[in-house]
Amino acid sequence: MPDFPLATALAVGTVVLDGGLATQLEAQGHDLSSALWSARLLHDDPEAVVAAHAAFAASGAQVATTASYQVSVEGLAAAGLDATEARRLVVRSVHLAEQGAPEAWIAGSVGPYGAALADGSEYTGAYADEIGVDRLRRWHRPRMEWLAEAGADVLACETVPAAAEAEALLEEADMLGMPVWLSLTTVVDGDGIVRTRRGEPAGEVFAMARELDAVVAVGVNCTDPAAVGPSLAAAASSGKPLVAYPNSGEGWDAGTRRWTGTPGVDAAQVSAWLGAGARLVGGCCRVGPADTARIAAMIR
Repeated sequence: MPDFPLATALAVGTVVLDGGLATQLEAQGHDLSSALWSARLLHDDPEAVVAAHAAFAASGAQVATTASYQVSVEGLAAAGLDATEARRLVVRSVHLAEQGAPEAWIAGSVGPYGAALADGSEYTGAYADEIGVDRLRRWHRPRMEWLAEAGADVLACETVPAAAEAEALLEEADMLGMPVWLSLTTVVDGDGIVRTRRGEPAGEVFAMARELDAVVAVGVNCTDPAAVGPSLAAAASSGKPLVAYPNSGEGWDAGTRRWTGTPGVDAAQVSAWLGAGARLVGGCCRVGPADTARIAAMIR
């Protein structure tokens, strides 16, 4: 781990994020088709997770994002594991990232409620209004606390599809006093307005972070590369450094649990993202170490 905070680095330059951890694990030959996705390997094959982190570190990534995106007490209970085991696996995710990328900042992945449902609802946010902010806070709290206690440098509250969930995560982060970044998954509508997957104006959601000292960056992930530029413009309303780590441009089919379309993250787009204020730059789903190396080369 660097001997200074991530926020300090962002104040003076750009930091390279890693890519899709599940993508790399699949490239290593692992089947991630279960409801637990890459979280299954925290239990079954931790060395595979270390190897995936190491692959991204070798490609130039300066941040290692933990394999805790899919972990929840409820999801693990459905797989026959209790809350004690859930905590152990979350803590293990931090230690495995440290082993694989000892020179990197460790970002504890805090995926949305929908990710634990494994039904694609993190790309709709359909659950957010019904569940509400208070319940979402209670649901996210244990994992955020465990990641902080395990020694993560920052929490990556990522692929957030709805305003209510963003509010819940920001309130929890503020209470915890832990550095976090908030990353929405967004779309651009026919009028050119950037919206959450739930349909709210994204600029209003990003603005929630303006007065919170714990928030080191806001931006987008698991978003089509073409939507990154407009999304960063909307995120500028927060006054925070910006984060951008889109997916490959493919789409996720929740029914068949497969990616469809043609991959296409073009590292040449990175300069435009930097010009828009991005200071944390990398990739998400279907973005592997080779893509990270190209992004790092563009930045450096």
